Amino acid sequence: MSEKRGLAELWKTEDWWAVWFGLIMIAFAIWGGAGKAPKIGEWFDHPVDELFFSTTRGTPLDILPPDCDLQRTLAKNLKYDEDRKELVFKGSMSADRRETLKTLSVDPAFRQAIDSLYDTMPVRGESNFLKLFLLFVTLGLLTASGIKCMGDDPWKYLSGFALIFLLAIVAYVFAHHETIKTYGLSYAFWALLLGLIISNTIGTPKWLLAGAKTEMFIKTGLVLLGAEILFNKILQLGAKGLFVAWMVTPTVIFFMYLFGTRILKMTQKTLVIIIAAATSVCGVSAAIATAAACKAKKEELTLAVGMTLIFTVLMMIFMPMCIKAVGMDFNVGGAWMGGTIDSTGAVVAAGSMLGAEPERIAAVVKMIQNVLIGLLAFLVAVFWVTRVDRKADVKPSPMEIWYRLPKFVIGFVAASLLFSFVLVPLMGDKVVENDILKAGTKSVRGWLFCLAFVSIGLESNFRDLAKQLVGGKPIILYVVGQSFNLVLTLIAAYLAFSSWSII
Repeated sequence: MSEKRGLAELWKTEDWWAVWFGLIMIAFAIWGGAGKAPKIGEWFDHPVDELFFSTTRGTPLDILPPDCDLQRTLAKNLKYDEDRKELVFKGSMSADRRETLKTLSVDPAFRQAIDSLYDTMPVRGESNFLKLFLLFVTLGLLTASGIKCMGDDPWKYLSGFALIFLLAIVAYVFAHHETIKTYGLSYAFWALLLGLIISNTIGTPKWLLAGAKTEMFIKTGLVLLGAEILFNKILQLGAKGLFVAWMVTPTVIFFMYLFGTRILKMTQKTLVIIIAAATSVCGVSAAIATAAACKAKKEELTLAVGMTLIFTVLMMIFMPMCIKAVGMDFNVGGAWMGGTIDSTGAVVAAGSMLGAEPERIAAVVKMIQNVLIGLLAFLVAVFWVTRVDRKADVKPSPMEIWYRLPKFVIGFVAASLLFSFVLVPLMGDKVVENDILKAGTKSVRGWLFCLAFVSIGLESNFRDLAKQLVGGKPIILYVVGQSFNLVLTLIAAYLAFSSWSII
């Protein structure tokens, strides 16, 4: 590749545009010009209220009796607003919703507090519809500009993007129903399912596929994920967290790759490494990054993501129950879940069932694991160039590794360094986490991933997925690998976080 062609890559390839998109979004979030990104709140019986006009009702804390543990009982619906010094109910509260909440306790004081929340006039109204429209326009125009520079038709892209964005909204609405959310069926599950239903029934039309830029959405989201890797958070657990996350992860990857290729004799090495990455690191995000590094087929990624999502739900539900049933130290349990459950959101949800400290330990262990996403993508690219895809008697050059390396890794690392060593020292933890990450980049990353999962579904069909499952070897690989991961992580968690810790 000539130098001119190499320079042209910076504005002619999807890999580099994902980096530019991510950095532009980060800059916009730091500036604050975008305001808060839209979030679909939990809903019970009126989803339209959350979608188009969500209200926040508040009540002064002094009307709540001290013996009424309202905040704990309604943890999913209430939070303390430090600015207004009030306990607030997020979302709309219909009369039916009020009566349902009152059935949670026979305590008269509790029921009176629920009525007080209901009777309080709304203190703020926010149009989610307007925020969603602004997000659609901003993401659409930004990504369409990159599509234009890459030589594709931006108008064809935007026509498909519009429907994909609408499907992403539907996926979020399904995922945020109170009961569905309790069972851990995240937006990724619904987005993938919606796409698969369309592609396997009426078929995905070409104009819609033009907007299904799966890798562009994914890689841009992974750049934003880098901003959430804060080194001061990693240091909270010190050597203990590093031991659990970094000792187990490479061991599980190595074991699963050997088991899949040598014991199960799987010829699809790309599928093996994707499943291994999803199992040992961070589920969907790691699978996506690894698939980009080894140039895997979309059907392989879809299969790995589907298995990961199903087992994540099961582990999120049953692991806390198992920890409580056997009387395990909750801190050990938190570390165990943080190192094995393949989704950050599911890790936090499962950890919260054990208490605040186990939840924190679980979340930080998972964050430490997430650091490995960029390194894993780099090592997989090197291994595939030098071993798997290497032609006989041809020595691979360092430039081949550079061309194969997913460029989002550069943006991922840059975002992490920027936030960890520049923004946090300058602005402080709370400002960075609340005003930039939670209000901006984290929400936008979720929307990008949701768009990606819709796109994956639209590009996949069950026939191709069935071919990947011949002999059930991928399922065997996942089950055996995850079982090994559970045992090894549990040992590491005991060595690091039990009362007789060696670290």
